[in-house]
Amino acid sequence: MNIVKFTPHDNHEKLFVQTLRKRVHDYFKHNNISTKANTAMVFKTFIMLSLYIVPYVLLLSIPMHLWVATALTVLMGIGVAGVGMGVMHDACHGSYSPKQWVNKLLSGTLYLLGSNILNWKIQHNVLHHTYTNISGLDEDIDSKGPIRLSENKPLKWFHRFQFIYAFVFYGLMTLTMLTNDFSRLFNYNKSGLVKGQNKKLSSEYTKMVFRKIIYLVVIIGLPMWLTDYTWVQILIGFFIMHWVASIILSFVFQMAHVVEGAEQPVPGHNIESDWLVHQLHTTSDFARNNKLIGWYVGGLNFQIEHHLFAKICHIHYPEIAPIVEQTAKEFGMPYNLKSSFGNALYSHIKRLKELGITPLTNPV
Repeated sequence: MNIVKFTPHDNHEKLFVQTLRKRVHDYFKHNNISTKANTAMVFKTFIMLSLYIVPYVLLLSIPMHLWVATALTVLMGIGVAGVGMGVMHDACHGSYSPKQWVNKLLSGTLYLLGSNILNWKIQHNVLHHTYTNISGLDEDIDSKGPIRLSENKPLKWFHRFQFIYAFVFYGLMTLTMLTNDFSRLFNYNKSGLVKGQNKKLSSEYTKMVFRKIIYLVVIIGLPMWLTDYTWVQILIGFFIMHWVASIILSFVFQMAHVVEGAEQPVPGHNIESDWLVHQLHTTSDFARNNKLIGWYVGGLNFQIEHHLFAKICHIHYPEIAPIVEQTAKEFGMPYNLKSSFGNALYSHIKRLKELGITPLTNPV
């Protein structure tokens, strides 16, 4: 794969990076608190897991009206998205606990989506966080079927309508992961990324197949065995759960990087910017003052802080965000903040419109 180097533009950028890191470090030191999870985070973990597991147990054990069962599948979708954003995400970054066995255990909550941890770590931790918004390297802005998310990808006639139809396809994200994991792992192996994680393709394929079979047996097989729902009703419930989770996850991810002001640098072997400064140019916060949203989305509305300090648990982002914003302003660095969820969503729709008509300028 192509390697991109980040080179500080000048000493001003270097001083900014040093100052920011010191101020954030001093915040935790002076307040004598850990950068990892606290009691509130542990309680949140319990709530998120319960939102997914309790409705599932109820569906298996109690006969109920079909509309009540449907509502519970929606709640499961909300729960599994919350687990992904607020538990698994921190654990996969190693920011949940200083104990690696805890991070590894909670990383396993990704299997509640039927997905694969190794793929996630390569796609998200390695590619997305290292090469944020760089087309050809950051898969988060790769074209998603008929959706064009990068100005460095070919423009098709139907893209002009993507601001309308994109949200239908966003609902398929986690379902496609169930099957795309296999081809994705194969491509990562070809690029040397699997070896870079000290893994072997054959053993990872075997474990992936086994885990996906277990997932399908539990999420589809058990309801067929233990309940009176028809197989069609069960599959519809399965789809509803995934669609709800996918819509939530897609909205949060896209509003962090595919909005106005989030740059998409021209792909190349050298980016004339410090890596931390690059994150400021390509990332956006939204709805920072909405505590409910911040709690539910696992601090991913503080995406700038997450990209700058991924090893810090998201439970601390509301406290360090003012430090990051103030330091950025002092040094004349960008700080892309959308004041509300609605503003961020509107900005994403406007960006989809722009990407639907903006010609290809830098092919990848």
